[in-house]
Amino acid sequence: MSLDLALGIARSGLQATQRALAHVSQNITNAETPGYTRKTAAPEARTAGGMPLGVRLGDARREVDQALLNERDARGGEAAAAGLRERLLSGIEAMHGTAGAGENLGDAIAALQASLTSLRGAPAEPGLQRAALDSARQVADRFQDVAGAVGEARQAAHDGMVREVAQVNAGLREIAELTIAIRGDRSRGLGTADLEDQRDLALGRLSQSLAVQPLHQADGGLVLLAKGGFALPLEPEGDAFTTNIADLGPGSFHGLSGDIPPILLGGADVTRQLGGGRLGEYVALRDATLPRYQAELDLAAATLATRFDQQGLRLFTGREGQVPDTSLPYTDATSLQIGFARQIRVNDAVAGNATLMRDGTHAVPDTPGGASAFAPNPPGGPAGFATLLDRVINHSLGDTVREGVTWPPIASGGIGPDGSLSSPFIPPRGIGDYAATITGVQSGDRAAATAARERAEGFKAGMDARFQRESGVDPDAEMAALIRLQNAYAANARVLNTAQQMWEQLQSVGR
Repeated sequence: MSLDLALGIARSGLQATQRALAHVSQNITNAETPGYTRKTAAPEARTAGGMPLGVRLGDARREVDQALLNERDARGGEAAAAGLRERLLSGIEAMHGTAGAGENLGDAIAALQASLTSLRGAPAEPGLQRAALDSARQVADRFQDVAGAVGEARQAAHDGMVREVAQVNAGLREIAELTIAIRGDRSRGLGTADLEDQRDLALGRLSQSLAVQPLHQADGGLVLLAKGGFALPLEPEGDAFTTNIADLGPGSFHGLSGDIPPILLGGADVTRQLGGGRLGEYVALRDATLPRYQAELDLAAATLATRFDQQGLRLFTGREGQVPDTSLPYTDATSLQIGFARQIRVNDAVAGNATLMRDGTHAVPDTPGGASAFAPNPPGGPAGFATLLDRVINHSLGDTVREGVTWPPIASGGIGPDGSLSSPFIPPRGIGDYAATITGVQSGDRAAATAARERAEGFKAGMDARFQRESGVDPDAEMAALIRLQNAYAANARVLNTAQQMWEQLQSVGR
């Protein structure tokens, strides 16, 4: 081997070791940097005509299991969606109150029944009449409070959806810019490991907003598929999705003839095709879960008002003094059921004259299959008049409209502002039981969201740990590699120094 060749080999070894040291130093420096993955580069022997020419270090590459990374991002999106659902439903659960503590709708209706039963024992007692009236006010207040919380949550869901669309657009632009840079560097033969780390980090953030399936291309390109099966445009300029802000009312809905703005992609409505992540959860809450809650509360309030009215006591009305018609479909505008829970109140006439709690407000004709005939207690009538109290205790708050005839079932399907929703339970016939059921079911949804969040976070934590083991930086291992490389550097330096000394001796001999 010539002296020049020995010098060249030693020099290439020093250069390769320097580059390897730079990789190790970068790994150690970025060990705690979010999204950073361990970089390695394999040495490659250089030869010519069977003669060794030294070594070179290949381009830095990542140690990444792409399937694991995609699954981790998917679990992150599930956790983000469940956390959002938990947060919005928690406010509604808090307004419902604790079951059995006299706070929720079922408790309030039970308290009204108890106060009416007490009044039945002494119908002429003004204090008991006022107490029954106060119980009715508390029932109306509970309906308004819970329905108001549902309306606020639904508006928050729409507002959050608008913000999330903006975040998705920003994420797609960032991923598009990184993809262009990666493809450009690869075409020029440059390393792209750091850019790929940044793109994976951006994909992880996007997955929390919207469930996506990334398809990596050999040239560094990327195809992103949404959960609905359509490809997402990756353009560094402009917005992929568009939508608008809106003020939602009880009758607002998205769809044909609806008044809620859609989410558009290339001019096409993709609102119902979006799924997963916070964006999909906002849409599900706004268009399904919360309208169902509202409808169930409206049905409970409307049924309560109707059943009292049919027995001769117009105790509850809307803000215009109206009583809904529950014999009509929920979506029938003339039934006045949509939004009724947000306006239910004690009838002004009863509020100004508590004795009507005993006497009744209007006569009722005998209706086959409906209520039996009733005549109110006339002025100066019996102070112990109990006919109305028996009717409302046994029938308005019971299961039957008259002896032997049950109330028509409360609607469980065809509800929601557009009539497309259904309750996930069979409604009890008693209004108190129905109110208690919707409280339990709606509160249970929050508990289910909490469990889903904890489960998704647990899965993601396990995948994070596995990903860190496989692709993250182990400072101890990197320090050990640093020592090995320092020793290799020292060995190459000694070879180079020895060759230099030999060269100098040869020169001195020639002189």
